[in-house]
Amino acid sequence: MNQSSMEERFRYDCSGKWFKGNLHMHTTLSDGRLTLAEACALYAERGYDFISITDHRVPFVGAESGEQFPIMILDGIELDGRDDQGSGYHAVCIGDVGGISRDMDLTEAMEKARAQGCFLIWAHPYASNNTVAEGLRHGFHGLEIYNHSCEVGLGKGQSTYHWDSILRQQIDMLGLATDDNHFFDGLPTQVGGWVMVNATELSPEGILASIRQGNFYSSSGPEFKSIYIEKGNRVVAETSPIVHARLAGPGGAGKWKAEVDLSNVTVSHFRIPDDWPYARLEIADAFGGKAWSNTLLRV
Repeated sequence: MNQSSMEERFRYDCSGKWFKGNLHMHTTLSDGRLTLAEACALYAERGYDFISITDHRVPFVGAESGEQFPIMILDGIELDGRDDQGSGYHAVCIGDVGGISRDMDLTEAMEKARAQGCFLIWAHPYASNNTVAEGLRHGFHGLEIYNHSCEVGLGKGQSTYHWDSILRQQIDMLGLATDDNHFFDGLPTQVGGWVMVNATELSPEGILASIRQGNFYSSSGPEFKSIYIEKGNRVVAETSPIVHARLAGPGGAGKWKAEVDLSNVTVSHFRIPDDWPYARLEIADAFGGKAWSNTLLRV
């Protein structure tokens, strides 16, 4: 058991600026319906600060493109296939993806991405019919707890069950919301899941450093303005107007506050029990949107 105080272990530092980003999307370089330029323009127009291009088995390396875009782009790729035990995965890799090629099998490609310092995300585990055990197998840094495209198209976009189950064994697993946008015909433009990263500057290095530290939250609607701890174990969240706030703990443990008359609140607080190995915040607005913090305490 870590003997450091909760203040010393508290994850969030909200002294920087919040930057909005989508870490999972596709273009005509793989199976998306918009070109790279069109996709970048769409996200820039919607107020995003950064995106990552994660086409299937096609590495995006911005330095090699020689193009100028209206939004900051993180290098990325989505890998898919089966591992040496026959389990099928989709894995989003953010960072140095150069040298990853189509002829690599899934395990080889993930190992190369990890060796190059990529941030590895277990993509849409519910929609991929993955088990919790499979999620622990390859050392992912985070998983998609909300995939907007899978939710809109399949009703299988939420994977908080996988997240909470993994947190019992891997407390620092991070949770991310993404679009997985393909811009498919017949579906609304799938812009509905994002991360808000707190960083001192908008640069690939600054954003990736904060993501690795878990100094971000994920959302499909509401906002955390600030998350901080006081009086030893009291976590305080300042938010956009919400109607539900929850402190989720291990197993069936949890605390909740609700405004049944829909009179929105903007400040919520909970005491974190000393015997909880982890706790995370979840808020919901009157329109059904949710936002999720990462686990509040580092290992």
